[in-house]
Amino acid sequence: MTRKRFIIEMGMGIDQHGQDPTVAAARAVRNAIAHNALPGVWEVAGLSHPNEMIVEVQVAVPYPELVRHDEVLAVLPFGQKSLTVELGGMIVHGIAIPELDDKNDEMIIANAAVTVIIEKT
Repeated sequence: MTRKRFIIEMGMGIDQHGQDPTVAAARAVRNAIAHNALPGVWEVAGLSHPNEMIVEVQVAVPYPELVRHDEVLAVLPFGQKSLTVELGGMIVHGIAIPELDDKNDEMIIANAAVTVIIEKT
């Protein structure tokens, strides 16, 4: 089987309050897939079900060790999913609001790339 990249989508996500890198990462993945449809998975690649596609997610975010992988991958509705998290993204200092459970004034920004891969014989 040969693996072929079908599409790569990029996204950005922010957790303005709460300082949770998982929230920022999940929002980045959601942003990456928010405005696409993949009829080519059936019409061009010939898959019979969307769970046959391989979906590789790469996220760069501050505090990558705190990312809850299962919550980020849950954003994806279909596919054989995998996630790689690395140090990156950005921290921007805003305003801490106690009523929003802020621990500090950090806004966590994550970047994501979502790659759909098709296996062909």
